[in-house]
Order: sequence, then structure tokens, then C-alpha cells
Amino acid sequence: MQTKTVFTVNSPGTIIYGRNSFEEVGVYAQKLGTKALIISDPIMDNLGFVQQCISFLKEQGVEAVSYIGVTSEPVDTYVTEGLHILQSEQCNVIISLGGGSCIDTAKAIAVMATNGGYIGDYMKMQKVADQTAIPHIAIPTTAGTGSEATDATVITSTMSDVKMMIKQPAFMPNVAIVDPILTISSPPSITAATGIDALSHAIESYLSRLAHPYSNFLALSAMDLIVNNILKVYEQGDDIDAREAMSLGAIQAGLSFSNASVALVHGMSRPIGALFHVPHGISNAMLLPAVLEYSKDACVDRLADLGKFFNKEEESLSQEELADLAIASIKELCKKMNIGNLQQWGIEKNSFYAAIPKMAVDAIASGSPGNNPKVPTQEELMELYKIVYQYEF
Repeated sequence: MQTKTVFTVNSPGTIIYGRNSFEEVGVYAQKLGTKALIISDPIMDNLGFVQQCISFLKEQGVEAVSYIGVTSEPVDTYVTEGLHILQSEQCNVIISLGGGSCIDTAKAIAVMATNGGYIGDYMKMQKVADQTAIPHIAIPTTAGTGSEATDATVITSTMSDVKMMIKQPAFMPNVAIVDPILTISSPPSITAATGIDALSHAIESYLSRLAHPYSNFLALSAMDLIVNNILKVYEQGDDIDAREAMSLGAIQAGLSFSNASVALVHGMSRPIGALFHVPHGISNAMLLPAVLEYSKDACVDRLADLGKFFNKEEESLSQEELADLAIASIKELCKKMNIGNLQQWGIEKNSFYAAIPKMAVDAIASGSPGNNPKVPTQEELMELYKIVYQYEF
């Protein structure tokens, strides 16, 4: 894929994984601070997870306050609100408890607390976060985004309707606690969206022009785990063995794409989310098969590796046939999990088509399409947006 021979691998300082590992949050928090700000959402609060977290912290002598205002994918106003609480309450450690939205919001607050400015200043290293961030413990409650294992955050600007992709070492959580039991609360729709998101991370990092041996190893393992368990958790949400496999696959995919980057799917997905408020995992799923079809000629060998995970009968297939099987199987997965296209989501055609030029520009500006095996022109991107609008799974 490339000629580079020296690579850097970034990951959280500590990863705690396994059933009931959530109970360890106080043990790790007291090593990092004395008063925690918990970033979460109303669903986690209603399920009792926020109170549980407070209790675990209290057992270890750590005080806690909470901000549960994350009610959508993260926007800059959440960062401002959470930062105000952190500063007024004099918190010195942050705990994110929820999906990628909570974790990404917490990452931004942790960095802003010590480096200042506006979160958008940090895009494309315009402002470098050279001061150590507030310590951050990330606890995912979905098996999907992998944000607990990445040094990236995606925050939407409420002024420009742009999803700001920001990647710097300072955004990496200090500790990731991955407890598959927390994911049992995810309903089928969220399980599907986050599961396909994780699969997209694994696939795109494997196809990325920046892929390397370490990221490839993680991506292949993640694909294997996710392909073999995603329908199980969708159809039987309390299957803890499958949930555990998905949680492991999601963090492996997160580690992989954090070190090899994502590609065209994510580049195209972010503008759809920013302008039409389609959840990130769903928009990835809507895009994934069509983007793989577009990219196939430039990565048949890599897609063939993915196809092997779907070759249940272990037939003797050519690379071309395995690549086709991979794409067909992804389409079938999306169909079984009721992933509709953008039209079925309820987006009005004229509004979507009118936004296509801006979405294409914003996608290219994010940098992700440039990592794709086949790099699209702006015109090709615009055509791809038209294709996915009414794409048939």
C-alpha cells in the first residue's frame, strides 16, 4: 500500500477490558484526580449508570459532578457548557460515560481546559494542544465508535454546520474502560448503527493508504469479530458473549483507524451528519457498500481478505469473487439490520441535491477521501452522493 517503513502507534495509556470492568473506574480515577466531571447523556442517567459511576468514585474517595447535556452528536456548545462546569466546580479529572458523542465531547473539554481558545482552532493543527490535557477516562456504552481508543474528536460547528475533524495526541484518553455489559442496554437500532460504524473503521483502516502492519493486524481481527457477531447482537441483544466480541472488535477497530486513518466513507459521512442530522453510524452504513463498489478496482486484494470472513462454505473463490462477496455481504448485513437509504430516511431530494456541492467540498477538506485506495475528484464525489441517495441494499 505504501513504501514507508517507520510508523508511530498511539493508544490510551491504559485499557481495562472485560465484564464488570466498569467497577474499576474509581480505582483509576483516584490515581488521576480528586474531583471528577462525568460527561454523559439523559439515557445513561435514566438507566442509572451515572449514579453507579458516582458510587464507584465515592468508594475510592473521589468527588463527582455531572454534565448530562449531550443529547445529540457533539456540537461546540456542549463543549462550552461542559467546560464551564469543569472550571466552576474545579474538577481535575474527566470521565466520559456513553457513546462516541459523550467521549468526543469529553476529549474536547479536556484539551480546552488547559489549552484555551475555540475547539475549531485545533483543526488541521492550526492550534497545537501543547499543554497536557485534563486526565480523561473514557467508558463506552456502545460497541461502535472506538473513540475511547483514538486521539481524534469530531465536533460540529453550530455556526457553519461543518463537522470538525480534529486529531492531535492531546485528545487521546488516559484510560479506556471497555465493559461489554454496559452495551446490553443499546436497542437494536443503536446496536446496528454503532456496529456498522465499527466495521467501517476496520474496513477503511485496512484499505487506507496509510495502513501498516500493526493497524492491519488489528483491522483484520476486528473484521473477524464484528462480521461473526453483529447480527447476533442485533437479533439477541442480551447475548453477552456476542456483546463481548463486538466490544473487543470495536476497540480494535478504533486503535486501527486511529493509527491508519479512515477514508472515503467517513469523509462523505460527516457532511451528511452535519447538514441532515443523520447519526454517524447510520450514514456510514448508507455509504459503505456504494463506496466499496466505487473503490473495488483499486483494492481487490484487500476486499478479498474481507470476503474470506463471509465465505462460510469455504469455497475456492478467486480474489475477484471474494471481493464481490465482501460487498454483497455488507449489503445483506445492512438490509437485515434495516439500514435504509437517504431517501427512506426522509431527506427531501431537492434539499439533498442542493447541498451536494457543499458536501463534496467539505468531504475533501476533511482529508479522509485522500486516504482512499481510489481518490475521487470533486465531480466523482458529487456523483457518489447522488448514487447513495436512492441506493438499493
